[in-house]
Amino acid sequence: MSQYIQNKNPIATVAELVVYAQRGDRGAMGELFHRYRQHVMAIAYRRLGDENESQELCQEVFLQAILKLNQLRDPECFGGWIRSIAQRMAINRAMRRPPSVSTEPQTLEATCIEQRNPCADALEKERASQLRLGMRRLKDMDRDTLEAFYMRGQSLVEMSDQFDAPVGTIKRRLHVARQRLAREVEQLVSV
Repeated sequence: MSQYIQNKNPIATVAELVVYAQRGDRGAMGELFHRYRQHVMAIAYRRLGDENESQELCQEVFLQAILKLNQLRDPECFGGWIRSIAQRMAINRAMRRPPSVSTEPQTLEATCIEQRNPCADALEKERASQLRLGMRRLKDMDRDTLEAFYMRGQSLVEMSDQFDAPVGTIKRRLHVARQRLAREVEQLVSV
């Protein structure tokens, strides 16, 4: 039988309960759980915003506390110690859980990908055709720069090595080439 239960000391201090619990007294650990459960639940709920998940985390926090209780050097500090465990574990759980997705019809309609239709397909083909024509009308350096970056996916450093030019020059070339391409495509559209 537990020493804590034998003494039936309902006003035992937290430090006394911790000492009993560190000696393996389950009754003392149960009393600590009873006294600090609401604190841990509040921390968990504030972070997670879900009652069930907060209850689950609360149990995990106390399991962790039981496993690590012998590492607590000052029994008087149990309250702060259990709260810090709860904070850390709540943050970890909040960071690891997937984002919640609303399943309300209005939200689903607003976020669903629009289905393809013949008109959209025709417009996309027309834009692609205009882009290809615009690319053909560019000078070699502009076309090569755009193709390396956008079509072959090369980084600025890779392009710098390929074109034997500093990264700053490559950035300027990309900027100028994009502007020239935009002008070419604009001229094609206006014709």
